Amino acid sequence: MIPTLQFEQALVGKKVLVTGSTGFTGGWACLWLKAIGADVRGFSLAPDTSPSLFEALSLKDDFPTVIGDIRDAEVFAEAVQAYRPDLILHLAAQPLVRRSYREPVSTFAVNAQGTAHVLEAARHVDSVRGVVCITTDKVYKNNEWAWPYRENDPLGGKDPYSASKAAAEMVIQSYAASYPWQEGKGPAIAIARGGNIIGGGDWSEDRLVPDFVRSVVDGRAMTLRYPDATRPWQHVLALVHGYLMLLAGLVSDDPGRYARAWNLGPQDLKHYSVREVLELMSAHWQRPALDFMDNPLPEAGALALDSSLARNQLGWLPAWDTARVVTETAAWYRDYYNDPASARALTLRQIDAWRKGIGA
Repeated sequence: MIPTLQFEQALVGKKVLVTGSTGFTGGWACLWLKAIGADVRGFSLAPDTSPSLFEALSLKDDFPTVIGDIRDAEVFAEAVQAYRPDLILHLAAQPLVRRSYREPVSTFAVNAQGTAHVLEAARHVDSVRGVVCITTDKVYKNNEWAWPYRENDPLGGKDPYSASKAAAEMVIQSYAASYPWQEGKGPAIAIARGGNIIGGGDWSEDRLVPDFVRSVVDGRAMTLRYPDATRPWQHVLALVHGYLMLLAGLVSDDPGRYARAWNLGPQDLKHYSVREVLELMSAHWQRPALDFMDNPLPEAGALALDSSLARNQLGWLPAWDTARVVTETAAWYRDYYNDPASARALTLRQIDAWRKGIGA
């Protein structure tokens, strides 16, 4: 039995509304919150992949989820008013760079306008003490330089996804300044900026690990984009761990310490390329045939975050290095496809392994 961690104790019994609860990160976050005794509710679109982690974990049996769209301000406001949560974890987003090129207007509507709808609803329900908004490492103006970005570096974004997330941060900053929690005009707001996450249960389009999984399962060649691009690869649990710490901080006696932007990036000194991650995945499962994409859409070639603020002030430190992250991810999919009914046990086992690692 793993003892309850300090930040987890602060969330026991708290009413937490999770937007994007049917998504990949939402599944891991909701299961962890339920496991420690939080009162969870979801607000999300229906799962858009098959399989989906939400269905694999049978999360519909664990807590109520309103199937809705954060672009519908009235419906979301009604859900917040009906539940009266203590906290909101805002995960709902259009998270795919390549889709953002195809659907730029809806990407801005979900990521920027949707965030405004979440914060507007939150400020009108006095039970809401804090909101954790999730953006991305891609909010920074990418200069393709060798050193990592810090929280006070300029925001930017050339592709619609990155720009929409930078716009969301402007919305968040406006709400934090216009409706300060210190005066009781709105909730305390924290922003979490994470890198590329991997882990079991992601079946999204145009992502390295899900593409790998589909290639292995279907026996088809895998299309590999940007093999030499480096990314801050980290397990989804690293970010969920940070999100829960921030949620706990926003209901502490000193929410102002947490109500700011935080980088949550991997701690490895070595930066892993797409090619290296693929090699690690192949070593722990099997290798698909590879195709290389000609003239792919532009993406950032190098991104890294300086997470020293979160490490020093929150005590946030990922439990696994990149090699173990990839090993655990490959093991999750391998074991899931051997026995799909094992998804919940696999996920809980990895959550407990992570909790043991950060509690040691």
